[in-house]
Amino acid sequence: MWLSQLSLPNGTRAVAARRHQEAHLVPGATTTRELALAALAAGRSLTAEVETRGPGDAIDLRAALEEGRLLLPLDHEDPAHLHLTGTGLTHLGSAATRDAMHQGATENMTDSMKMFRMGLEGGKPEDGEVGAQPEWFYKGNGHAAVRPGAALTSPGFAMDAGEEPEIAGLYLIAPDGRPVRLGFALGNEFSDHVTERGNYLWLAHSKLRPASYGPEMRVGDLPDHVEGNSRLIRNGRTIWEKPFLSGEANMSHSLANLEHHHFKYDLFRQPGDVHVHFFGTATLSFADGITTQDGDAFEIECSDFGLPLRNPLMQHDADQTLVAVTAL
Repeated sequence: MWLSQLSLPNGTRAVAARRHQEAHLVPGATTTRELALAALAAGRSLTAEVETRGPGDAIDLRAALEEGRLLLPLDHEDPAHLHLTGTGLTHLGSAATRDAMHQGATENMTDSMKMFRMGLEGGKPEDGEVGAQPEWFYKGNGHAAVRPGAALTSPGFAMDAGEEPEIAGLYLIAPDGRPVRLGFALGNEFSDHVTERGNYLWLAHSKLRPASYGPEMRVGDLPDHVEGNSRLIRNGRTIWEKPFLSGEANMSHSLANLEHHHFKYDLFRQPGDVHVHFFGTATLSFADGITTQDGDAFEIECSDFGLPLRNPLMQHDADQTLVAVTAL
């Protein structure tokens, strides 16, 4: 089953559930978060909550996407309570791209390669055990979450504006503080790779960019092998395309290990909060020497996750004006 959020033609919000090719509105649901809270209160799964309510009116999700009415599949009414985070160097092959960016950082082995080897050796512990700690980064809150179809905006001071095709885990913190995974979605973990290449300690700066995920959320387990395609489209023509892989068969860490090392912090287990956690990638157009331009469009698609995720790129003019802080 796939869930999505949308605006109806009359401007009200709704949740849609899709099985196979047919999508219907979920009666009484205006947000995925409210639907999940209702499932928790009733002591049943998200799928069971949807089935209990029965199918509402049929909805054409593709038309809603083309009309700009599909929203993020999970959000929060207060954007400050949505956390965008991620982990890197998690996929087999991801170290090669990063290591090439950071060559020369150490005499023998870059920090990126050291981190990747930690994952290979200890990222998939036995059930109930804690494995190697992955690389972790913060991208922002709900103000940085961009709906499918809307522009990913690169700030004027950015040195690059590149896509990162990934799978994201979507979570809600239950009233008792338990992290609950609602599902998975396609994600574009938009980043500044030139800034990161300048110094690996600038990774934090390179990640403070908007991100998009959706349009649909896959409810249930993540397939062990995920294969999709990432494209860069310019003036209506695909100028770069490459497959991307995900799922635990293609990763150096287990999902359980990545989730533990995020939610082990009390800060990230505040009741009612929403988390969108990007699991990493090994596929970048930047690694193939591509420089994006204003007006380009990123497209990420995988049949396991429903409709494709497409976002245009909008670059701001360079602005070096000092941001001055005044005393009160």
